[in-house]
Amino acid sequence: MNAGLDAARTALADARAWLVGGALRDRELGRETADLDIVLDGDTAAAARAVARAGAPATCFALSEEFGSWRVASRAGDWQLDLEPLRGSGIEQDLALRDFTINAIAEPLAGGELLDPLGGLEDVRARRLRMAGPRAFADDPLRVLRLARIAVELDFEVEAESGRAAALGAAGLRAVAAERVFAELRRIVAADRARRGLELLEQFGASAIVLPEIEPMRGVAQNRFHHLDVHGHTLEVFDRTVELTRPGGPERGGALERAIEPHAAAVTSLLAEPLADEMTRGEALRWGALLHDAAKPLTRDVRAADGRVTFIGHDSRGAELARAALARLRSSERLRAHVAALVRHHLRLGFLVHEPQPLSRRTVFAYLRACTPVEVDVTLLSIADRLATRGDRSEQAIEAHLRVAAGMLDDALRWRAEGPGDPLLRGDELAGELGIATGPRVGRLLDALAEAQYAGELATREQALAYAREAARSI
Repeated sequence: MNAGLDAARTALADARAWLVGGALRDRELGRETADLDIVLDGDTAAAARAVARAGAPATCFALSEEFGSWRVASRAGDWQLDLEPLRGSGIEQDLALRDFTINAIAEPLAGGELLDPLGGLEDVRARRLRMAGPRAFADDPLRVLRLARIAVELDFEVEAESGRAAALGAAGLRAVAAERVFAELRRIVAADRARRGLELLEQFGASAIVLPEIEPMRGVAQNRFHHLDVHGHTLEVFDRTVELTRPGGPERGGALERAIEPHAAAVTSLLAEPLADEMTRGEALRWGALLHDAAKPLTRDVRAADGRVTFIGHDSRGAELARAALARLRSSERLRAHVAALVRHHLRLGFLVHEPQPLSRRTVFAYLRACTPVEVDVTLLSIADRLATRGDRSEQAIEAHLRVAAGMLDDALRWRAEGPGDPLLRGDELAGELGIATGPRVGRLLDALAEAQYAGELATREQALAYAREAARSI
Protein backbone atom coordinates (compact mmCIF):
# COMPACT_ATOMS: atom_id res chain seq x y z
CA MET A 1 0.00 0.00 0.00
CA ASN A 2 2.85 2.36 0.92
CA ALA A 3 6.27 2.50 2.50
CA GLY A 4 4.78 3.04 5.96
CA LEU A 5 2.81 -0.18 5.74
CA ASP A 6 5.87 -2.08 4.53
CA ALA A 7 7.82 -0.72 7.50
CA ALA A 8 5.08 -1.77 9.93
CA ARG A 9 4.89 -5.27 8.49
CA THR A 10 8.64 -5.63 8.78
CA ALA A 11 8.90 -4.27 12.32
CA LEU A 12 5.77 -5.95 13.69
CA ALA A 13 6.00 -9.29 11.93
CA ASP A 14 5.68 -11.22 15.20
CA ALA A 15 3.12 -8.93 16.86
CA ARG A 16 -0.63 -9.23 17.13
CA ALA A 17 -1.54 -6.16 15.09
CA TRP A 18 -4.28 -5.07 12.70
CA LEU A 19 -4.59 -2.41 10.04
CA VAL A 20 -7.87 -0.60 10.76
CA GLY A 21 -10.05 2.31 9.70
CA GLY A 22 -9.65 4.73 6.86
CA ALA A 23 -6.95 2.91 4.90
CA LEU A 24 -9.21 -0.11 4.39
CA ARG A 25 -12.22 2.07 3.64
CA ASP A 26 -10.24 4.06 1.08
CA ARG A 27 -8.86 0.92 -0.50
CA GLU A 28 -12.43 -0.27 -1.05
CA LEU A 29 -13.23 3.13 -2.61
CA GLY A 30 -10.19 3.00 -4.87
CA ARG A 31 -8.62 5.99 -3.09
CA GLU A 32 -4.97 6.24 -2.17
CA THR A 33 -4.08 7.17 1.38
CA ALA A 34 -0.86 8.03 3.13
CA ASP A 35 -2.39 7.86 6.63
CA LEU A 36 -2.49 4.48 8.36
CA ASP A 37 -3.97 3.31 11.66
CA ILE A 38 -2.75 0.18 13.37
CA VAL A 39 -4.12 -1.45 16.51
CA LEU A 40 -1.54 -3.36 18.50
CA ASP A 41 -1.88 -5.87 21.31
CA GLY A 42 1.38 -4.86 22.97
CA ASP A 43 3.78 -2.03 23.74
CA THR A 44 2.94 0.80 21.32
CA ALA A 45 5.97 2.90 22.28
CA ALA A 46 8.44 0.15 21.50
CA ALA A 47 6.50 -0.73 18.34
CA ALA A 48 6.58 2.88 17.12
CA ARG A 49 10.34 3.04 17.55
CA ALA A 50 10.74 -0.23 15.68
CA VAL A 51 8.58 0.99 12.78
CA ALA A 52 10.54 4.26 12.65
CA ARG A 53 13.80 2.30 12.36
CA ALA A 54 12.35 0.06 9.64
CA GLY A 55 10.95 3.04 7.73
CA ALA A 56 13.99 5.28 8.12
CA PRO A 57 14.25 8.13 7.58
CA ALA A 58 11.26 8.49 9.90
CA THR A 59 10.49 9.87 13.32
CA CYS A 60 8.11 8.84 16.09
CA PHE A 61 6.47 10.55 19.03
CA ALA A 62 3.68 10.02 21.54
CA LEU A 63 0.28 11.38 20.49
CA SER A 64 -1.37 10.69 23.82
CA GLU A 65 0.36 9.42 26.94
CA GLU A 66 -3.05 8.88 28.54
CA PHE A 67 -4.26 6.54 25.78
CA GLY A 68 -0.88 5.17 24.74
CA SER A 69 -1.12 6.19 21.08
CA TRP A 70 2.01 6.93 19.03
CA ARG A 71 2.69 8.36 15.58
CA VAL A 72 5.42 7.41 13.13
CA ALA A 73 5.97 9.85 10.25
CA SER A 74 8.21 9.75 7.23
CA ARG A 75 10.71 12.62 7.25
CA ALA A 76 9.85 13.13 3.58
CA GLY A 77 6.23 13.71 4.58
CA ASP A 78 4.85 11.03 2.25
CA TRP A 79 3.29 8.80 4.93
CA GLN A 80 2.32 8.67 8.58
CA LEU A 81 1.18 5.81 10.77
CA ASP A 82 -0.67 5.92 14.09
CA LEU A 83 -0.30 3.06 16.56
CA GLU A 84 -3.00 2.51 19.18
CA PRO A 85 -3.26 -0.09 21.92
CA LEU A 86 -5.97 -2.70 21.58
CA ARG A 87 -9.08 -1.72 23.52
CA GLY A 88 -11.30 -4.28 25.19
CA SER A 89 -10.79 -8.02 25.20
CA GLY A 90 -10.15 -8.40 21.48
CA ILE A 91 -10.18 -6.77 18.07
CA GLU A 92 -13.96 -7.08 17.60
CA GLN A 93 -14.63 -5.24 20.84
CA ASP A 94 -12.10 -2.60 19.77
CA LEU A 95 -13.93 -2.14 16.46
CA ALA A 96 -17.25 -1.77 18.27
CA LEU A 97 -15.82 1.27 20.11
CA ARG A 98 -14.96 3.14 16.90
CA ASP A 99 -16.86 6.06 15.38
CA PHE A 100 -18.51 4.74 12.21
CA THR A 101 -18.95 1.32 10.68
CA ILE A 102 -16.90 2.27 7.61
CA ASN A 103 -13.95 2.79 9.97
CA ALA A 104 -14.65 -0.37 12.00
CA ILE A 105 -13.01 -2.79 9.59
CA ALA A 106 -9.73 -4.57 10.38
CA GLU A 107 -7.15 -6.64 8.54
CA PRO A 108 -4.41 -8.63 10.29
CA LEU A 109 -1.14 -6.86 9.62
CA ALA A 110 0.41 -10.14 8.57
CA GLY A 111 -2.40 -10.62 6.03
CA GLY A 112 -5.61 -12.62 6.05
CA GLU A 113 -9.37 -12.21 6.03
CA LEU A 114 -10.93 -8.83 6.68
CA LEU A 115 -12.78 -8.51 9.97
CA ASP A 116 -16.05 -6.63 9.45
CA PRO A 117 -18.37 -7.38 12.38
CA LEU A 118 -20.54 -4.23 11.90
CA GLY A 119 -21.13 -4.41 8.14
CA GLY A 120 -18.81 -1.55 7.31
CA LEU A 121 -17.92 -2.81 3.84
CA GLU A 122 -21.57 -2.88 2.85
CA ASP A 123 -21.91 0.70 4.09
CA VAL A 124 -18.85 1.75 2.08
CA ARG A 125 -20.36 0.25 -1.06
CA ALA A 126 -23.70 1.95 -0.34
CA ARG A 127 -21.85 5.22 0.42
CA ARG A 128 -23.60 5.36 3.77
CA LEU A 129 -22.37 6.77 7.09
CA ARG A 130 -23.61 4.84 10.11
CA MET A 131 -22.44 5.07 13.72
CA ALA A 132 -20.59 2.04 15.02
CA GLY A 133 -22.65 1.88 18.20
CA PRO A 134 -25.31 3.74 20.19
CA ARG A 135 -22.69 5.48 22.37
CA ALA A 136 -20.55 6.69 19.46
CA PHE A 137 -21.26 10.40 19.99
CA ALA A 138 -21.47 10.23 23.77
CA ASP A 139 -18.01 8.64 23.90
CA ASP A 140 -16.54 11.43 21.78
CA PRO A 141 -18.77 14.37 20.79
CA LEU A 142 -16.19 15.48 18.22
CA ARG A 143 -17.61 12.67 16.09
CA VAL A 144 -20.58 14.95 15.36
CA LEU A 145 -18.24 17.19 13.36
CA ARG A 146 -16.39 14.20 11.95
CA LEU A 147 -19.70 12.83 10.66
CA ALA A 148 -20.26 16.01 8.65
CA ARG A 149 -16.64 16.14 7.52
CA ILE A 150 -16.50 12.56 6.25
CA ALA A 151 -19.89 12.99 4.57
CA VAL A 152 -18.65 15.90 2.48
CA GLU A 153 -15.15 14.60 1.84
CA LEU A 154 -16.39 11.20 0.61
CA ASP A 155 -19.83 12.30 -0.66
CA PHE A 156 -21.60 9.80 1.62
CA GLU A 157 -25.14 10.03 2.94
CA VAL A 158 -25.74 10.12 6.68
CA GLU A 159 -27.99 7.29 7.87
CA ALA A 160 -31.09 8.78 9.51
CA GLU A 161 -30.67 7.18 12.94
CA SER A 162 -27.04 8.28 13.08
CA GLY A 163 -28.04 11.83 12.15
CA ARG A 164 -30.57 11.89 15.00
CA ALA A 165 -27.96 10.55 17.41
CA ALA A 166 -25.49 13.22 16.26
CA ALA A 167 -28.08 15.91 17.00
CA LEU A 168 -28.57 14.49 20.50
CA GLY A 169 -24.82 14.41 21.07
CA ALA A 170 -23.99 17.86 19.69
CA ALA A 171 -24.24 19.59 23.08
CA GLY A 172 -21.17 17.63 24.16
CA LEU A 173 -19.09 19.67 21.71
CA ARG A 174 -18.92 22.43 24.32
CA ALA A 175 -16.48 20.30 26.29
CA VAL A 176 -14.24 19.35 23.35
CA ALA A 177 -10.84 21.02 23.02
CA ALA A 178 -10.95 23.93 20.60
CA GLU A 179 -7.92 22.60 18.69
CA ARG A 180 -9.79 19.38 17.87
CA VAL A 181 -12.89 21.31 16.83
CA PHE A 182 -10.89 23.56 14.52
CA ALA A 183 -9.12 20.60 12.91
CA GLU A 184 -12.51 19.22 11.78
CA LEU A 185 -14.01 22.60 10.86
CA ARG A 186 -10.96 23.46 8.79
CA ARG A 187 -11.46 20.35 6.67
CA ILE A 188 -15.21 20.90 6.31
CA VAL A 189 -14.69 24.46 5.08
CA ALA A 190 -11.94 23.28 2.71
CA ALA A 191 -14.04 20.48 1.15
CA ASP A 192 -15.47 20.66 -2.37
CA ARG A 193 -18.95 20.17 -0.86
CA ALA A 194 -18.34 22.63 1.95
CA ARG A 195 -21.83 24.17 1.78
CA ARG A 196 -23.38 20.78 2.48
CA GLY A 197 -21.03 20.39 5.42
CA LEU A 198 -22.28 23.65 6.92
CA GLU A 199 -25.86 22.54 6.37
CA LEU A 200 -25.18 19.25 8.16
CA LEU A 201 -23.70 21.15 11.11
CA GLU A 202 -26.89 23.20 11.28
CA GLN A 203 -29.02 20.05 10.98
CA PHE A 204 -27.17 18.46 13.91
CA GLY A 205 -27.39 21.64 16.00
CA ALA A 206 -23.58 21.84 16.05
CA SER A 207 -23.18 25.11 14.16
CA ALA A 208 -24.55 27.25 16.98
CA ILE A 209 -21.97 25.68 19.31
CA VAL A 210 -18.80 25.66 17.21
CA LEU A 211 -19.57 28.63 14.91
CA PRO A 212 -21.90 30.83 16.98
CA GLU A 213 -21.17 33.81 14.71
CA ILE A 214 -23.27 32.29 11.92
CA GLU A 215 -26.69 31.65 13.48
CA PRO A 216 -27.44 35.31 14.48
CA MET A 217 -27.32 36.26 10.78
CA ARG A 218 -30.46 34.26 10.10
CA GLY A 219 -33.53 36.42 9.51
CA VAL A 220 -31.60 39.72 9.56
CA ALA A 221 -33.23 41.65 6.71
CA GLN A 222 -31.10 43.90 4.52
CA ASN A 223 -31.81 46.89 2.30
CA ARG A 224 -33.49 46.75 -1.10
CA PHE A 225 -30.21 46.18 -2.90
CA HIS A 226 -30.03 42.69 -1.39
CA HIS A 227 -32.25 39.75 -2.35
CA LEU A 228 -31.44 37.62 0.72
CA ASP A 229 -31.14 38.08 4.46
CA VAL A 230 -27.63 38.23 5.95
CA HIS A 231 -27.46 34.49 6.52
CA GLY A 232 -28.55 33.57 3.01
CA HIS A 233 -26.28 36.20 1.48
CA THR A 234 -23.31 34.92 3.50
CA LEU A 235 -23.83 31.37 2.29
CA GLU A 236 -24.09 32.56 -1.31
CA VAL A 237 -20.85 34.52 -0.99
CA PHE A 238 -19.33 31.40 0.55
CA ASP A 239 -20.55 29.35 -2.43
CA ARG A 240 -18.87 31.82 -4.79
CA THR A 241 -15.55 31.54 -2.97
CA VAL A 242 -15.82 27.74 -3.00
CA GLU A 243 -16.33 27.92 -6.76
CA LEU A 244 -13.39 30.27 -7.10
CA THR A 245 -11.04 28.13 -5.00
CA ARG A 246 -11.99 24.60 -6.01
CA PRO A 247 -9.70 22.47 -8.23
CA GLY A 248 -10.16 23.52 -11.83
CA GLY A 249 -11.31 27.00 -10.90
CA PRO A 250 -14.68 28.66 -11.56
CA GLU A 251 -17.38 27.30 -13.83
CA ARG A 252 -16.50 27.80 -17.49
CA GLY A 253 -18.36 30.73 -18.99
CA GLY A 254 -19.75 31.76 -15.61
CA ALA A 255 -19.66 35.20 -14.02
CA LEU A 256 -16.70 34.38 -11.79
CA GLU A 257 -14.56 33.12 -14.63
CA ARG A 258 -15.33 36.25 -16.66
CA ALA A 259 -14.53 38.42 -13.65
CA ILE A 260 -11.01 37.09 -13.17
CA GLU A 261 -9.98 36.79 -16.80
CA PRO A 262 -7.28 37.22 -18.08
CA HIS A 263 -5.70 36.58 -14.67
CA ALA A 264 -7.16 33.13 -13.98
CA ALA A 265 -3.80 31.33 -13.89
CA ALA A 266 -2.23 33.92 -11.57
CA VAL A 267 -5.28 33.88 -9.28
CA THR A 268 -5.30 30.07 -9.13
CA SER A 269 -1.59 30.03 -8.30
CA LEU A 270 -1.98 32.62 -5.54
CA LEU A 271 -4.95 30.87 -3.94
CA ALA A 272 -3.02 27.58 -3.88
CA GLU A 273 -0.19 29.09 -1.81
CA PRO A 274 0.16 27.66 1.72
CA LEU A 275 -0.83 30.24 4.33
CA ALA A 276 -1.18 28.86 7.88
CA ASP A 277 -2.72 26.02 9.90
CA GLU A 278 -2.33 23.60 6.96
CA MET A 279 -4.54 25.91 4.92
CA THR A 280 -4.03 27.61 1.57
CA ARG A 281 -4.87 31.24 0.84
CA GLY A 282 -7.93 29.96 -1.01
CA GLU A 283 -9.17 28.08 2.04
CA ALA A 284 -8.55 31.15 4.19
CA LEU A 285 -10.60 33.16 1.70
CA ARG A 286 -13.51 30.83 2.43
CA TRP A 287 -13.24 31.77 6.11
CA GLY A 288 -13.26 35.42 5.08
CA ALA A 289 -16.47 34.85 3.14
CA LEU A 290 -18.05 33.01 6.05
CA LEU A 291 -17.30 35.81 8.51
CA HIS A 292 -17.33 38.94 6.31
CA ASP A 293 -20.81 40.07 7.42
CA ALA A 294 -20.82 38.47 10.87
CA ALA A 295 -21.14 41.86 12.58
CA LYS A 296 -24.23 42.91 10.62
CA PRO A 297 -26.64 41.66 13.32
CA LEU A 298 -24.74 43.87 15.79
CA THR A 299 -24.74 47.00 13.63
CA ARG A 300 -28.14 46.92 11.94
CA ASP A 301 -30.01 50.21 12.07
CA VAL A 302 -32.84 51.94 10.19
CA ARG A 303 -32.39 55.56 9.12
CA ALA A 304 -35.17 57.75 10.40
CA ALA A 305 -35.04 60.01 7.36
CA ASP A 306 -35.87 57.40 4.71
CA GLY A 307 -36.26 54.04 6.46
CA ARG A 308 -33.18 52.59 4.80
CA VAL A 309 -31.48 49.68 6.57
CA THR A 310 -27.81 50.31 7.36
CA PHE A 311 -24.94 48.33 8.86
CA ILE A 312 -22.47 51.12 9.54
CA GLY A 313 -19.19 49.85 10.95
CA HIS A 314 -19.85 46.18 10.33
CA ASP A 315 -16.52 45.90 8.51
CA SER A 316 -14.37 47.07 11.42
CA ARG A 317 -16.46 45.35 14.09
CA GLY A 318 -16.58 42.26 11.93
CA ALA A 319 -12.79 42.17 11.78
CA GLU A 320 -12.68 42.11 15.58
CA LEU A 321 -15.34 39.41 15.67
CA ALA A 322 -13.52 37.27 13.07
CA ARG A 323 -10.28 37.54 15.01
CA ALA A 324 -12.06 36.57 18.23
CA ALA A 325 -13.75 33.59 16.56
CA LEU A 326 -10.46 32.22 15.26
CA ALA A 327 -8.78 32.90 18.60
CA ARG A 328 -11.50 30.85 20.29
CA LEU A 329 -10.71 28.04 17.86
CA ARG A 330 -7.00 28.34 18.69
CA SER A 331 -5.94 29.16 15.15
CA SER A 332 -2.55 30.69 14.41
CA GLU A 333 -2.01 34.44 14.69
CA ARG A 334 -1.23 34.55 10.99
CA LEU A 335 -4.64 33.15 10.06
CA ARG A 336 -6.43 35.46 12.50
CA ALA A 337 -4.71 38.51 11.04
CA HIS A 338 -5.33 37.39 7.45
CA VAL A 339 -9.06 36.73 7.87
CA ALA A 340 -9.54 39.86 9.98
CA ALA A 341 -7.95 41.92 7.19
CA LEU A 342 -10.29 40.36 4.62
CA VAL A 343 -13.30 41.32 6.73
CA ARG A 344 -11.99 44.80 7.54
CA HIS A 345 -11.40 45.71 3.90
CA HIS A 346 -14.19 43.84 2.09
CA LEU A 347 -16.21 47.03 1.46
CA ARG A 348 -13.30 49.15 0.24
CA LEU A 349 -13.48 48.29 -3.47
CA GLY A 350 -17.23 48.89 -3.56
CA PHE A 351 -16.70 52.46 -2.41
CA LEU A 352 -14.34 53.04 -5.34
CA VAL A 353 -17.09 52.25 -7.86
CA HIS A 354 -18.48 55.72 -7.11
CA GLU A 355 -15.14 57.46 -7.77
CA PRO A 356 -14.36 59.05 -11.17
CA GLN A 357 -13.34 56.35 -13.64
CA PRO A 358 -10.78 55.22 -14.51
CA LEU A 359 -9.37 55.40 -11.01
CA SER A 360 -6.40 57.66 -10.49
CA ARG A 361 -3.08 56.01 -9.73
CA ARG A 362 -3.11 57.68 -6.34
CA THR A 363 -6.48 56.09 -5.55
CA VAL A 364 -5.20 52.67 -6.64
CA PHE A 365 -2.10 53.17 -4.49
CA ALA A 366 -4.19 54.04 -1.44
CA TYR A 367 -6.30 50.89 -1.91
CA LEU A 368 -3.34 48.58 -2.36
CA ARG A 369 -1.39 50.14 0.50
CA ALA A 370 -4.35 49.83 2.88
CA CYS A 371 -5.21 46.24 1.91
CA THR A 372 -1.70 44.74 1.84
CA PRO A 373 -1.05 41.82 2.39
CA VAL A 374 -4.56 40.72 1.29
CA GLU A 375 -4.82 43.12 -1.67
CA VAL A 376 -5.53 40.33 -4.19
CA ASP A 377 -7.56 38.13 -1.83
CA VAL A 378 -9.91 40.91 -0.71
CA THR A 379 -10.44 42.03 -4.31
CA LEU A 380 -11.61 38.48 -5.07
CA LEU A 381 -13.84 38.51 -1.97
CA SER A 382 -15.41 41.76 -3.15
CA ILE A 383 -16.22 40.13 -6.50
CA ALA A 384 -17.90 37.17 -4.77
CA ASP A 385 -19.75 39.57 -2.46
CA ARG A 386 -21.03 41.70 -5.33
CA LEU A 387 -22.16 38.72 -7.41
CA ALA A 388 -24.20 37.52 -4.42
CA THR A 389 -25.99 40.87 -4.06
CA ARG A 390 -28.89 40.93 -6.50
CA GLY A 391 -31.57 43.32 -5.33
CA ASP A 392 -32.72 46.52 -7.03
CA ARG A 393 -30.69 47.58 -10.08
CA SER A 394 -28.27 44.74 -9.47
CA GLU A 395 -27.27 44.21 -13.11
CA GLN A 396 -25.89 47.71 -13.50
CA ALA A 397 -24.26 47.61 -10.07
CA ILE A 398 -22.58 44.26 -10.74
CA GLU A 399 -21.32 45.41 -14.14
CA ALA A 400 -19.84 48.60 -12.68
CA HIS A 401 -18.23 46.75 -9.78
CA LEU A 402 -16.66 44.10 -12.00
CA ARG A 403 -15.16 46.77 -14.28
CA VAL A 404 -13.40 48.37 -11.33
CA ALA A 405 -12.44 44.99 -9.87
CA ALA A 406 -10.88 43.85 -13.15
CA GLY A 407 -8.56 46.84 -13.24
CA MET A 408 -7.75 46.54 -9.55
CA LEU A 409 -7.05 42.83 -9.84
CA ASP A 410 -4.48 43.60 -12.52
CA ASP A 411 -2.82 46.21 -10.29
CA ALA A 412 -3.03 44.04 -7.16
CA LEU A 413 -1.35 41.05 -8.82
CA ARG A 414 1.42 43.31 -10.14
CA TRP A 415 1.79 44.94 -6.71
CA ARG A 416 2.06 41.54 -5.08
CA ALA A 417 4.67 40.37 -7.59
CA GLU A 418 6.74 43.55 -7.80
CA GLY A 419 5.77 45.75 -4.86
CA PRO A 420 5.29 49.53 -5.09
CA GLY A 421 8.85 50.07 -6.32
CA ASP A 422 12.11 50.90 -4.58
CA PRO A 423 11.98 54.27 -2.79
CA LEU A 424 13.87 57.15 -4.38
CA LEU A 425 15.01 58.37 -0.94
CA ARG A 426 15.68 56.61 2.36
CA GLY A 427 14.35 58.04 5.58
CA ASP A 428 17.78 59.02 6.94
CA GLU A 429 18.65 60.68 3.62
CA LEU A 430 15.42 62.64 3.65
CA ALA A 431 15.90 63.77 7.25
CA GLY A 432 19.47 64.88 6.50
CA GLU A 433 18.56 66.78 3.33
CA LEU A 434 15.67 68.61 5.01
CA GLY A 435 17.44 69.12 8.31
CA ILE A 436 14.69 67.51 10.36
CA ALA A 437 14.73 64.77 12.99
CA THR A 438 13.82 61.23 12.10
CA GLY A 439 10.40 60.29 13.37
CA PRO A 440 6.70 60.28 12.40
CA ARG A 441 7.05 63.37 10.22
CA VAL A 442 9.68 61.69 8.07
CA GLY A 443 7.42 58.65 7.83
CA ARG A 444 4.55 60.81 6.55
CA LEU A 445 6.84 62.41 3.98
CA LEU A 446 8.05 59.01 2.80
CA ASP A 447 4.42 57.90 2.41
CA ALA A 448 3.69 60.98 0.29
CA LEU A 449 6.76 60.30 -1.87
CA ALA A 450 5.76 56.65 -2.34
CA GLU A 451 2.27 57.67 -3.47
CA ALA A 452 3.59 60.25 -5.94
CA GLN A 453 6.18 57.81 -7.26
CA TYR A 454 3.52 55.08 -7.80
CA ALA A 455 1.37 57.65 -9.60
CA GLY A 456 4.23 58.27 -12.04
CA GLU A 457 4.84 61.84 -10.87
CA LEU A 458 8.39 61.20 -9.66
CA ALA A 459 11.18 59.26 -11.35
CA THR A 460 14.48 60.60 -9.95
CA ARG A 461 16.05 61.33 -6.58
CA GLU A 462 16.19 65.01 -7.42
CA GLN A 463 12.48 65.12 -8.24
CA ALA A 464 11.71 63.30 -5.00
CA LEU A 465 13.77 65.73 -2.94
CA ALA A 466 12.13 68.76 -4.54
CA TYR A 467 8.70 67.22 -3.94
CA ALA A 468 9.59 66.49 -0.31
CA ARG A 469 10.80 70.08 0.29
CA GLU A 470 7.45 71.40 -0.93
CA ALA A 471 5.43 68.78 0.94
CA ALA A 472 7.31 69.47 4.18
CA ARG A 473 5.67 72.88 4.40
CA SER A 474 2.31 71.26 5.14
CA ILE A 475 3.32 67.95 6.73
